[in-house]
Amino acid sequence: MAALSDQLLVVAILGYLLAMICHAVEYAFGSRSVIGRAAARPERERVLVGAGVGAAGGSGPAEETGPVDEAGPVGGTKLPGTDAPVPSGGSRSSRAVLAGRAAVALTVLAAVVHLAVLTTRGIAAERMPWGNMYEYLLSVTFVGVVGWLVLLYRRATLRHLGLFVALAMVLLLAVAGLVLYVPIVPLVPALDSYWFVVHVATIATSSGILLLGAVPAVMYLIRHGYDQGKRSFPYSLGARVPAADTLERLTFRLHAFAFPIFTFAVMAGAVWAEAAWGRYWGWDPKEIWAFISWVVYAGYLHARATPSVKRPVATWIAVLGFLTMQMNLYGVNIFFEGLHSYGGLD
Repeated sequence: MAALSDQLLVVAILGYLLAMICHAVEYAFGSRSVIGRAAARPERERVLVGAGVGAAGGSGPAEETGPVDEAGPVGGTKLPGTDAPVPSGGSRSSRAVLAGRAAVALTVLAAVVHLAVLTTRGIAAERMPWGNMYEYLLSVTFVGVVGWLVLLYRRATLRHLGLFVALAMVLLLAVAGLVLYVPIVPLVPALDSYWFVVHVATIATSSGILLLGAVPAVMYLIRHGYDQGKRSFPYSLGARVPAADTLERLTFRLHAFAFPIFTFAVMAGAVWAEAAWGRYWGWDPKEIWAFISWVVYAGYLHARATPSVKRPVATWIAVLGFLTMQMNLYGVNIFFEGLHSYGGLD
């Protein structure tokens, strides 16, 4: 089972890599690209104005009304009251839409294989697969990709963010397999408790959602800079992502959902520490950085709820929180010694 888990990890990485490539095709050549939008905008705007969309009492811009395929149906359909077809964006744009749909399908398949990686690893270890840094990262990334698929199911217009989600999956799983991998070993005595399941399950879940929330946070800052007239890299990427307000609201909702779970996880860890070591808090390096992350994310939510704080400033605090989480995951396990040094690395 352990060997099968290792082989499935390679398959999962390849699946996410293919999904990333398909997303990149849609990102570059789809109707939201500069070329596609320049070709389709004049006719589309004439159609929308003629149909009354965006007029007084209307529903606003088409891209904000719900999930639609921007390339339109292959071959086009007739405009209301005319014999002219709605532009489909051309065969290249249609193929780009198909590439986007293929990317979503590949992401789903890769997520299924990802789940199989964790399942076979747990069966081989005869415990939950959270005993070291390698297994924990596998769990966090799985939560992140499942959260992404749920968001995509609820709002298909977010599909263009899939490129950056898939990129994160490929990079993090590659690091897990190439750098953090360790053979299966029994749990250390301090971890052999039912609090192991409670604490690690909640911290992995909240971390996965916060990982997912970092994607729209970064893309919001890029899109905001693009809207302010910045055209150099990486702000040029903002031309092909959802509107800044959409990204900012998504960032807030993900963080607002994950923060209570993260808070409970920290509290559960303190209770577990008292049961295992006889104290709730001992200023261990991982405890310190967990507290720092909690304070930063609390600061983000407070800033987001404060009218005088600009949204880009608040979002930068969320990005800082994500960086502190990475320090807690990688830096503490690699560079510090403490009671939480269960990374499995020499």
